[in-house]
Amino acid sequence: MDKTILQMSRIHKLFSGNEVLHGVDFDLRLGETHTLMGENGSGKSTLMKILMGMYRADSGSITLFGNKVSFSNSAEAIEHKIAMIHQELYPVPDMEISENIFMGREPRDKTGFLVNTPLMREKTRSLLNEFKLNLSPKTKMRALSVAQCQIIEIIKAISVNAKIIIMDEPTSAITNNEVSSLFEHIRRLKLNGVSVVYISHKMDEIFRISDRITVLRDGYMIGTDDAKNLNNSKIITMMVGRELSEVFPKRDIALGKEILSVKNICFRQKVKCVSFSLRRGEILGIAGLVGAGRSELAETIFGARKKDSGEIYVNGKFCRIKHPKDAVKNKIAMITEDRKITGLNLEASLLYNISVVALRMFSKYGLVNKKNELSCAVDFSSKLKIKSRGITARAVSLSGGNQQKVVLAKWLAANPDIIIMDEPTRGIDIGAKRDIYALMSELAGMQKAIIMISSELPELMGMSDRIIVLCEGRLTAEFERKDFNQEAIMSAAANGGNK
Repeated sequence: MDKTILQMSRIHKLFSGNEVLHGVDFDLRLGETHTLMGENGSGKSTLMKILMGMYRADSGSITLFGNKVSFSNSAEAIEHKIAMIHQELYPVPDMEISENIFMGREPRDKTGFLVNTPLMREKTRSLLNEFKLNLSPKTKMRALSVAQCQIIEIIKAISVNAKIIIMDEPTSAITNNEVSSLFEHIRRLKLNGVSVVYISHKMDEIFRISDRITVLRDGYMIGTDDAKNLNNSKIITMMVGRELSEVFPKRDIALGKEILSVKNICFRQKVKCVSFSLRRGEILGIAGLVGAGRSELAETIFGARKKDSGEIYVNGKFCRIKHPKDAVKNKIAMITEDRKITGLNLEASLLYNISVVALRMFSKYGLVNKKNELSCAVDFSSKLKIKSRGITARAVSLSGGNQQKVVLAKWLAANPDIIIMDEPTRGIDIGAKRDIYALMSELAGMQKAIIMISSELPELMGMSDRIIVLCEGRLTAEFERKDFNQEAIMSAAANGGNK
């Protein structure tokens, strides 16, 4: 276990004159899981992309299996048995699962020219069975859920017989059962001498899988230690430079009048006659497993999906919400699950992204008051502590946590009364999470009403006044804050509360 196979020494990296890695050291031993932690923007992914040849270090050295290396691209890294599972997924939607897994290294027939499709599908079926995925190798990627696409990426990395696998937030979109399956595969890989670099923000995960942990902060290497010598508090202090004594800053807010009433909402077979209400100042959590219908319910309320039946009332008034613009008119906002696809225009500036929903507030006779638009964007960028190179910076240049804050700013600029948040802290670090929790409490204090969907039960229990649970499209349980119980909530999510 103490044999070092990778040594990255004094790695420096600058982007546009800004140093993002300050002489970072990192090493990896044979058959270990070495977790890399730090807030978004701390340099974790940049360091690993340098290893993969996606970026070139400005100075420093890399030694792999005793030899100095410097890769020009990821293909060279893969040739040297290094694979990386990226946080952001880029499947080819109209290709089969088998084609995605073996892209660029398809098995050939005897001539060496034609792809041996039957063999490729056979190999894919074997890999899918290992992960207990009941899917056909012929299935097109666009038919898969985000969680299934994530598992396919993991399978793809494992299938190259890599000696080092870098996993960047591999569990951000998969279920607890899939996480357990992944960890079992990691343990098997380690027994076969494979080493894993694991990047994650999930504290409960890292102590289940890590041998050692390295923490980065603002591009500096803060420290490395055996996982057994660390705990949540120590790691958080290393990550943010201070103690976060209260992870969930939930405030006791006097709830106001009912602002939203949803009655017997049905959408295909995904949402089945769900009813609930929401009061001003309330944070309502929605729990459930992947596929329970949580996002579909939220999107139906917001008008992104056309309901089959049911009624929606805002402030006691019946509302016909057939399109998101109808929801916006009724002062409903929605922070969607996938910030990169449905939340942001990644190639546009912060100014554009923050002001786009609220443009009518800055317009008269079709003309936009640029001064007021700029003032609004700068104000919300400051309020939400968005770290960027300026209001004209493109959204794609921001870290995940800061991108999520831009999505929040976009909707808050429109001054909504009801805010739906679908996985608002997915894939972001503990510091950014706490900023969002604090903002939620502040909004509740302003008598805004919040619906929060989350796959992280501690988050729901930490921030909600009330939790409703969905199972296979049906509302199976409701809990007041004083009655929150993790086992009872999970039971209701897994089997409707019937043990």
